[in-house]
Amino acid sequence: MKRLAHQIEALVEKDESLLRLSREMDRIRRAAAAELHTVCRDFVNSLNRLMSKTELLLDPEQFTEANFQDDGLNLIQISVRGRILQVAYSATPELLSTEDFRIPYTLAGSVRAFNQDLLNKDLIEEQLVFYTVEGDRKMWRFFDPRTYRSAAFDQEYLVSVMEQLI
Repeated sequence: MKRLAHQIEALVEKDESLLRLSREMDRIRRAAAAELHTVCRDFVNSLNRLMSKTELLLDPEQFTEANFQDDGLNLIQISVRGRILQVAYSATPELLSTEDFRIPYTLAGSVRAFNQDLLNKDLIEEQLVFYTVEGDRKMWRFFDPRTYRSAAFDQEYLVSVMEQLI
């Protein structure tokens, strides 16, 4: 009886630990979604300050925690004159995964870039994105499965993708 009682109490501790981890990952995912939107918004704002004849549009314009869909697809779109860059991402089924990328991640998706010429040729540029979690180091990364190139998802990356569309 004592052994069973001890096992049940250990189970309670394990369940509480999993619940704390789940809450922490939910907080991390929401912060990561806000971070991704901020990178995109800063990119759009920086370019728009330098242009006088046109402007990039960001959809959604603002991010709120209500925008984040933990159990569905999240989408950010940047567009200018028929050129579209889309970032689609969602939470992994598990709290952390290494199924599609060697570094553990909690959010995964893709970046698609296209214009009418690419659509006419049935070509849409696509790269993968992951919100990686390595101990205390957390960051958005892109991964190109054709070249195996991977680096930070930042304004420099967005510039390189958008330049391909122009």
